[in-house]
Amino acid sequence: MELKWTDSIDIAILLDEKFPDIDPKTIRFTDLHQWVCNLEEFEDDPDKSNEKILEAIQMAWIEEK
Repeated sequence: MELKWTDSIDIAILLDEKFPDIDPKTIRFTDLHQWVCNLEEFEDDPDKSNEKILEAIQMAWIEEK
């Protein structure tokens, strides 16, 4: 599965699986950006993210918890 920045729910699911002990309410966007870019399934341009996209991923991760 090839993920893009717009796949916030799928990214959130993978992050929750990879970091089960992390509270997504406490993460910094700089860390979140790096973790998303490091996902094996992630295939988008790292420079295409912004605060709104990262917030959507964070919100999806919070809901996933």
